[in-house]
Amino acid sequence: MENDVIKHPEHYTSRKRECWDEMEAVFGKEAVIIFCKLKVWKYRYRAGSKGSREEDLAKADRYMDKMISLQSELEQ
Repeated sequence: MENDVIKHPEHYTSRKRECWDEMEAVFGKEAVIIFCKLKVWKYRYRAGSKGSREEDLAKADRYMDKMISLQSELEQ
């Protein structure tokens, strides 16, 4: 898999399962939803102060997308 620092960073995809897939298996969807909410807040809060503002906001959007996806799965 190509190293995509936003959608599939190598440090999270270099194992058998992607990090948040394993988190979901271990902790459950509800915990991962909370984790994603906190990551969205963190990346938006610090956007631009530790590197690229655009990259931080893109990462926040990626976590928001994952959170929405998991919430949708729970509602089915």
